Amino acid sequence: MDFQTLCTFDTYKSLWSHYGYGGDLRHVLEQEFTRTKGITYLDHAAATLYPECLVRDYFQDVSRNVYGNPHSHHPSSRLTQDTVDRVRYRVLHHFNATPEEYSVIFTSGCTAALKLVAESFPWRPPTESEAGSRFCYLTDSHTSVVGIRGPACGRGAVALPVAPQEVESRARTESQGAACQTPHLFSYPAQSNFSGRKYPLGLVRGIQARRLYPACDHRGRWFVLLDAASHVSCSPLDLQECPADFIPISFYKMFGFPTGLGALLVRNDAAGVLKKTYFGGGTAAAYLSGEDYYVQAANISDRFEDGTVSFLDVIAVNHGFDALYRITGGMHNIQRHTYGLARYTYMLLSSLCHGNGRPVAQIYTEGLFESPNTQGAILNFNLRDSHGQIIGYSQVDTMASLYDIHVRTGCFCNTGACQSFLGITNEQMRKNLQAGHVCGDRVDTVDGQPTGSVRVSFGYMSTFEDCEKFLRFVAECFVEKPVTVDQVRLQKLISASAASQCSPEDPPINITNGGTLGAEERAEPTHASPRRSGQRESKTQWEAYTLTNIYIYPIKSCGAFEVVEQPIWCIVYLDLSLYSFTVCPVSFPSLMLGFRSVLFVMQVHDWPLGPLGLLYDRSWMVVNGNGVNLGQKREPRLCLVRPQVHLPSNKLLLRAPGMDTISVPLKNNTQTHESYQVCQSKVCGDRVEAVDCGDEAASWLSDFLGQPCRLIRQSPDFTRDGKKRLSGAATSTSLSLVNEAPYLMINRASAELIHKLMSSRQDDTEGDQLLDTQNVISRFRANLVIAGGEPFEEDNWPHLIIGNTRFVVAGQCGRCQMVGVDQETGSKTKEPLMSLSAYRNGKVTFGVYLTHQLPEGSSTISVLSAGSPIQPEPLSS
Repeated sequence: MDFQTLCTFDTYKSLWSHYGYGGDLRHVLEQEFTRTKGITYLDHAAATLYPECLVRDYFQDVSRNVYGNPHSHHPSSRLTQDTVDRVRYRVLHHFNATPEEYSVIFTSGCTAALKLVAESFPWRPPTESEAGSRFCYLTDSHTSVVGIRGPACGRGAVALPVAPQEVESRARTESQGAACQTPHLFSYPAQSNFSGRKYPLGLVRGIQARRLYPACDHRGRWFVLLDAASHVSCSPLDLQECPADFIPISFYKMFGFPTGLGALLVRNDAAGVLKKTYFGGGTAAAYLSGEDYYVQAANISDRFEDGTVSFLDVIAVNHGFDALYRITGGMHNIQRHTYGLARYTYMLLSSLCHGNGRPVAQIYTEGLFESPNTQGAILNFNLRDSHGQIIGYSQVDTMASLYDIHVRTGCFCNTGACQSFLGITNEQMRKNLQAGHVCGDRVDTVDGQPTGSVRVSFGYMSTFEDCEKFLRFVAECFVEKPVTVDQVRLQKLISASAASQCSPEDPPINITNGGTLGAEERAEPTHASPRRSGQRESKTQWEAYTLTNIYIYPIKSCGAFEVVEQPIWCIVYLDLSLYSFTVCPVSFPSLMLGFRSVLFVMQVHDWPLGPLGLLYDRSWMVVNGNGVNLGQKREPRLCLVRPQVHLPSNKLLLRAPGMDTISVPLKNNTQTHESYQVCQSKVCGDRVEAVDCGDEAASWLSDFLGQPCRLIRQSPDFTRDGKKRLSGAATSTSLSLVNEAPYLMINRASAELIHKLMSSRQDDTEGDQLLDTQNVISRFRANLVIAGGEPFEEDNWPHLIIGNTRFVVAGQCGRCQMVGVDQETGSKTKEPLMSLSAYRNGKVTFGVYLTHQLPEGSSTISVLSAGSPIQPEPLSS
C-alpha cells in the first residue's frame, strides 16, 4: 500500500477495529470540543482537554449551591464537606479501591503529592548495626520522583537509581532475612511519560515481598510508590491487582479541568509510617501554642491536607467523572481507542521513508506497540533528513505550529529516559549545560547531537483525523519526495497488529451514572399521610400507654407511609443468605420460591422489624448531581414525594403532585442489582454504599425537584454500625439510612404540649399559620407515636416493651430547622422549633431513639402492630 492509501479511515479500521465509543465521535466533538475546530491537539500527556459539558455543569453547580469552608459547621460548610467526601469515594471507586483500604489526600498536583511522601517518609540514617534507608527509583522516572532523593539523602538515606532491566534480571528466588524493619522506598512509573512504555504492575507485590531487585538485596520493610500520573490519563488502574502504598495522580491529565489539583492515594496500612513535622489548619486534633504539644488528626486525609482544601476544584472533579463516563463509558474503552490511534501513527511513521529509501523517523520505544497492556497512547521520536541527520525538535515544533498541530518537545522532565533513548552520557549532559542548554529551552542540538525529541500523545477525544493530519504534515514538510513506505516493516507491524487484536483482552466496561432498566408497571395506591390518617387511642384496661401510629419513611427525607389496616394477608420470609426479609401476599405463591423459612403470617397493619429497623424504613435516599444526600433542609419539596410500599405488587410506588406514578422493586438482593451502579455517599458523616435505582427514577425525581438527582438504595451487603453504642450491648446496632438509630419514638402528649405553647405564642410567629396537633406530629417524622402518660415522660425511660418486643432507649433526638418544614406543603415556618426551644430552655430535643437486638443466630422476627400496649421501664430513683 502506498502512503495515500494508508492515510484513509478504511485502512485504519482494517488495522484496528476499536474506534470511538459506540456513537458518532464526530458529533461528540462538535458538541463538546467546538473550540478545537481547526486544531490538532496532540499533547494530552501534558494536559488533556475538557469537554464543554464539564465546565458548564460545574458552573451551574457552583452557581446553584452555596459552598462554604469545610472547616465550619453551618449548612453550606456541611454541603462542602459532604461533597468533598463523596468525591473521595468516587476517586477510590474509579481505581477499584475502598475507603477501608485507601485514603485520598488532595494536593495541588502530582508533584505536591510526591513532595508530601518525600518529606513525611521515615528515612533512617545508617547505624553500626543496621544499614540506613534506601530510596530506589527507576531511571525512567519523572523529575518530581527523582527529586525525592533530596530530602531522603538529607536525612541519611542512600539514593539508588535502578535501570528498568535490572528489576527482574537481578531478582533472587529467595529474599534474605526478614527481621530488619528499616523502611525503604521504591518508586517506578506505571507508564513512562517519555515513551509511553507500561511497566508491569506486578512489580508492586514483587518489591513488597522482596523478590525483586533492589528489595531482594536489602533487608527491611519495602514500600512502593507507583507514579500513576501518566498511566491513568488513558488506562484503567486496579489497586486490587497492584496494591501500591502511595499513588500520586493529577486530575487535569484525566479530565483537563480543574488544573492545580492532584491527589495522593495512600494505603491505610502504610499511612502510619508517614510522619509530618509541619502542621497546618485542619490537621490537628489538638495543640498548644505556648507549649510543644500537638496531637494529629485521626483521619488520614485531614492529617495531611494542610489548611483548607481547594474544595471548589474538588467539586469540579466530580463533574469530570460524570463527563468522562458519559462520553466514553469507561477507561477500558478509552484505552482501546487511544492505543489504536497511537499504534496506527507508530506503524505509518516508522514505515515512512524518503525517496532514497532512508527512514524518516527514529522512534524511541522498547517494543513494537504489541499490546495496550505494555504500551500507552504516547509516541516519542525524532525526524531525520534524507542524509540521516537529526532534524532539531524546535524546527519540527515551529512547523507544526503553522499547521495548528500542537506537540510537545524537549526531554519532558524525564532526563533518565531521554539519556537512555538518545544515547546521551552524563558527561555530554554536563557539556550541553556548559553550551547553554537547560531543561525546557529550544536548544535542540549540540555538536549535531539531539538534546531532546518530539512527543505526540492522544486523549479520549482524539480522532483518526488527528493522526491523518499529523502524518500528512510530516510527509509534506520533512520527507524528500517521492514519499515511500518500507513495505517489509509495514507488513511485520500489520501482522503484529492482527495478533494483538486476537489476543485475550479485558472487555470494555460501560460505567455510567446509573443503569437503565425497563419501566415498572404503574399503580395507583391509596395514600395515607401522617396528617390525615386516623389515630388509634384505644387502651387495654391494664395499660396506660399505647402505640397509636406506625410510620415508615422508605425514602429518606421524603413523605411518610403509615402502616394502616387493609384486608390483605401476607407471609414474611427470611432469606438467610442475605439476612433480609420479603413480605409476600398469600395470593402470590410464586414469590415464596427460594426462601428457606416462613417466619409468620401477618395482616398489613402489622409491620415486621428487620435487621436494620422497620422493614423498608429509610432503605432509599435521594442524592444530588454530586451524589450527596439531599434532605429537606436543602430541598423541602422532598416531603411532597410520597412513597408507597405496595405489597401486592412487591413495588415501591413513587407519587408526587403533578407527576405520574412510577415504581421501583421492593426486593433487594445482589442478583436484582447486577446491572445497577454501586456508588458511595454519606449519611451523617458515615460512608454508605448504595446501589443506583436507574434512570427512570432519576429522571422522575429530577423533573419534580428541578435539579439533577438520583434515587439510590442501601447496598444489601453493606453494614453501617450505629452511632449510639448502648451500655451493656455486646455489639453495635446496624443501621439503614437513618441518622442515628433504627427507630424514633415520640409521645403524642409531648406534641400536644408543644401545640399549646405555639397557640399561646401565635402573636410572635410573624404570620406563621397556626398548626394543628397532627401537623406538629408529622413534622417530627417519628416511626412510632405513642399515647398516654405525661409530656416528655419518655425521656426518662431506659427500656420499654411494645407488644412482645423489648426496646432500649438509645438517647434523645436533637432537632434542627427541618422540623420547620410543613410535611403537607413543603413550606417553611419558624415553629415548632421556637416553642420547643423556649419550653426546654434552649434544649431542642424531641422524641427518643430506640433500638432492639435479636438473640444471636435467631431467625425469629418481631412484629409491631398499631394499638399494641406499651410497658415502660422508668429510671430507678
